[in-house]
Amino acid sequence: MSRLFEPLSLRGVTLRNRIAVSPMCQYSSVDGFANDWHLVHLGARAQGGAGLVLTEATAVEARGRISPEDLGLWRDEQVDMLARIVRFVVAAGAVAGIQLAHAGRKASTPRPWAGTRAPVLPADGGWEPVGPSAVPFADGWLTPRALEEIEIIAVPRLFRDAARRARAAGFSVVEIHAAHGYLLHAFLSPLSNLRSDGWGGDFAGRTRLLLEVVRAVRTEWPESLPLFVRISATDWTEGGWDLEQSVELARLCRKEGVDLIDCSSGGLVTAQIPVGPGYQVPFAARIRAEAGIATGAVGLITDAKEAEAIVSDGKADLILLARAMLRDPMWPLHAAHQLGVSVPWPKQYERAKLEP
Repeated sequence: MSRLFEPLSLRGVTLRNRIAVSPMCQYSSVDGFANDWHLVHLGARAQGGAGLVLTEATAVEARGRISPEDLGLWRDEQVDMLARIVRFVVAAGAVAGIQLAHAGRKASTPRPWAGTRAPVLPADGGWEPVGPSAVPFADGWLTPRALEEIEIIAVPRLFRDAARRARAAGFSVVEIHAAHGYLLHAFLSPLSNLRSDGWGGDFAGRTRLLLEVVRAVRTEWPESLPLFVRISATDWTEGGWDLEQSVELARLCRKEGVDLIDCSSGGLVTAQIPVGPGYQVPFAARIRAEAGIATGAVGLITDAKEAEAIVSDGKADLILLARAMLRDPMWPLHAAHQLGVSVPWPKQYERAKLEP
């Protein structure tokens, strides 16, 4: 029996398998609104057999977008199209999830095919990025404005209100994005958080904002529904955020009602990262073992047997696929064939079904 194709239950939600579509920015929104591109993109992967389909990073306020073309959920008017997408995903047999995010100091950047990596300036439709401290991500990036305390206090409310809208749209999973150098990760790491007040300094100060976001989201997110947090388990840089801190953070998140830690890495500063197949799986394995919480493994996982081994060996509970799903929206169905598992195909596609 394949562990990869066993159901996974988290609170009152059961995924039909342990394969998730990882959040992937599409840079195709206008004013934060979802549209037909998102319907087809996410719907195709639900039809392709994924157990969980997560939206791209969805901004909790306009200045929290990575690019001007990012998805958002800071207005009630943005709910309707997302609700349509959720209905399609659920009808296809998948669970619909949404990643709530704030880009922080890495905001106001052009989409990848713009032909430039220069920041989008306010005169061109961009905005001033913000962060814990006035430290830019890298040379050539805008220097963020350090948030005032009154602005920091408002951040959990932004995530809370977005979670309320996510529930109104019908999503069953919320993931809080605290990775890849974006706002919440920037508060976690001593490389980007140079504050000396209650929002910086020691581990307790640097983790304070994320934990307050978790608590705020849980006030709106029903107890019956799971809550994920995506982290960068390490900055891959001496003196930065590391795996030991990630384990301790995961323990704290579990106590606050988080059900799964989505274990990525990097993105805070430029670093030498030993990228290769499954290179982040050890983070998921250690956090799962030492923090007593379910984990998701992500990062260059492309082969069905590799994914099967990760969950069978107890290194993670969920496999999140990104580029592999872009290349092949039906990756789960093809993986089932490769592993000798019989799973239903969409009735419209049954004539092309690959039998184990």
